[in-house]
Amino acid sequence: MSKVLVLSEHDVESLLTMRECIDVMERALTSLARGEVHNPLRSVIRAPGASGFLGLMPAYRGGDEPHYALKEVCVFPNNPARGLDTHLGAVLLHSGDTGELLLVANASAITAIRTAAVSAVATKLLARDDAKTLAIIGAGVQARTHVQSIPLVRHIEEIRIVSRTREKAEAIAKRDERVRVVDSIEEAVRGADIITTTTSSREPVIKREWIADGAHINAVGSSIASTRELDGATLAAASLFVDRRESTVNESGDYLFALREGAIADGHIRGEIGEILIGTAKGRTSEDEITLFKSLGLAVEDLASAAFLYEKALAQGGGTAVEF
Repeated sequence: MSKVLVLSEHDVESLLTMRECIDVMERALTSLARGEVHNPLRSVIRAPGASGFLGLMPAYRGGDEPHYALKEVCVFPNNPARGLDTHLGAVLLHSGDTGELLLVANASAITAIRTAAVSAVATKLLARDDAKTLAIIGAGVQARTHVQSIPLVRHIEEIRIVSRTREKAEAIAKRDERVRVVDSIEEAVRGADIITTTTSSREPVIKREWIADGAHINAVGSSIASTRELDGATLAAASLFVDRRESTVNESGDYLFALREGAIADGHIRGEIGEILIGTAKGRTSEDEITLFKSLGLAVEDLASAAFLYEKALAQGGGTAVEF
């Protein structure tokens, strides 16, 4: 009987360091750009009357050690009020040779770390070299991990954070002396070199006139077609980069609302992050250019995280092996 390795939230957080995850995400996005992975669009199951939905995110990666992976995750926007993460589920890792289930890992922890790591990759490629002020809108799980990730790729001296729940923002500020809680989104955004939106808002939370020339934006919070954090004017003013074109034109409310309003046209996407990494797309072209990374999250990122975790846990004796 085969054994399956189970990694809890604590296991994932202990094994998947942010610095390592940034490297893992760079390799994953490079593989995607080279066509080395299969990453179909996610499936979303919405039941009538349900307060959340179930997302299914499959992927396949070939090579010397091929794997299939599936992230199954329930997204419940009202969970923070219950003291829970909005994203709850598991990442399943299978052998690509035999189909054996190898790993079951906590999806909340993987999602929190790898999403912020991807933003760090985008920031490293797109933000000005002298960027030193970071604004974070929201104070949930993603805000906490972005406080960790962005300073690993830029010399951040000040982090401004704002949230509808000031206590959450203050809790983050207590962990890092660079973090300052501010009273409004406008105060956070004006003059910031890097802006990261991590909210559950259905409507835009920042305005174009607040954004300084030369700023870089990571738009993280909205991952479905019916919600957005950015207005059309911001999309129009920015050079838009994405994790994957197909996902963006099908799933991104930030992009689709702006397109329907006529603020942008087809072809507005400048490139994928992986394309910058392999040199087929150019990133920032001037100091005053506003760059925007629209993050949706990809199954290949979960697969890469799970494969890394599996090998590291086996090497270090982490997790719990169970008969299956």
